[in-house]
Amino acid sequence: MSVISYYIVLPFIYLLSALPFRALYILSNGMYVFLYHITGYRKKVVITNLKNSFPEKNEEEINTICKQYYSYLCDLFLETFKTLTISKKSMLKHCYFRPEAQKLFDRLADENKSVILVLGHLGNWEWAGNTFSLCCRHQLYVIYHPLRNKQFDGLMYKMRSHFGTKLIPMKDTFRTMLAQKNELNATAFIADQTPFPDNAYWVKFLNQDTPVFKGTEIIAKKINYPVVYVNVSRVKRGYYEMNAEMLCENPAATADEEITRMHTSRLEQDIIARPETWLWSHKRWKHKRVTN
Repeated sequence: MSVISYYIVLPFIYLLSALPFRALYILSNGMYVFLYHITGYRKKVVITNLKNSFPEKNEEEINTICKQYYSYLCDLFLETFKTLTISKKSMLKHCYFRPEAQKLFDRLADENKSVILVLGHLGNWEWAGNTFSLCCRHQLYVIYHPLRNKQFDGLMYKMRSHFGTKLIPMKDTFRTMLAQKNELNATAFIADQTPFPDNAYWVKFLNQDTPVFKGTEIIAKKINYPVVYVNVSRVKRGYYEMNAEMLCENPAATADEEITRMHTSRLEQDIIARPETWLWSHKRWKHKRVTN
């Protein structure tokens, strides 16, 4: 998209963001009809991923999850733009911490311990970052891939930093974390993205051989920050609650791949519990393990 086109579209994005939630979800219903019933956006990818992940489910069950997923995906897309104009009060109403999660982060802050957060593309991870920044004393850093389009990259940065979150380009992760070692902070790793197969741990995940980034575990062991798994669960349409679980207080003392297997296993459990709210249209298994 050209710069001119971007600035033509930008006012409509802000108008979209300013819509009341009721109107936003009416629009989402229309998007669902278009994506699922008319265009079939990545439907083959979604169905294949679901069938391979849940071989015990019949065709009717797979189709039901598929439809629920597309409805969730449309909600997620519009909820993300809502971040541009949402108030603090509304943000905390629509995405909130469970008391035990808040207690965990308060304890880590009291002990002046920075932390590594591990989560997946489950629930609304964009809103989760906003809520963390509003509720926790840790400065939140989120690792991200900069977009090729500089204008939209800037827009996404603005949305994600609305309540004080800071972003780190993936290539600068370790260097930035070392530079901020004297600051009380939390660095969020979205750990279910797809790495190149030659530079990954391979684990059994949702019944399939799956490559997982080594970086999360390698950095955790080098810098020895506690590793906390974060779950963002959709309670009902437009409302999410966040839970947190200490995976490892002392990463430097763990065995190779132990941390990776722990956070992958926890994410798998949460996906199985609420399969419709994970990012099934992502080509998570496009790489295959090469065996000798």
